[in-house]
Amino acid sequence: MKRDIFQAIADPTRRAIIALIAIQAMTPNAIAENFDTTRQAVSKHLRILTECELVSQEQKGREIYYSLKIEKMKEIDDWLEQYRRIWESRYDQLDELLSEIKKEREEK
Repeated sequence: MKRDIFQAIADPTRRAIIALIAIQAMTPNAIAENFDTTRQAVSKHLRILTECELVSQEQKGREIYYSLKIEKMKEIDDWLEQYRRIWESRYDQLDELLSEIKKEREEK
């Protein structure tokens, strides 16, 4: 089953893993050391992140290193951009309303 990127970031543990491997590639054991969970649970999260194409695996000797595919995060940014424009517009409207209210109070 193909998962989408939003399923990957829906879980707080996966978001934390993304933050860890955004800095540097890490092995599953190194990642697991940062969580109060089993190595198997971390492996399941890594599998989901891999299925969503957010992380890549690289074999170095006997170890597998996981790193973030930062370009894939652009999908999230593109989706959020539409909402960012709406929020900015609403904040601008709120600023205008507050300015009007302030001006009216000063005139009294």
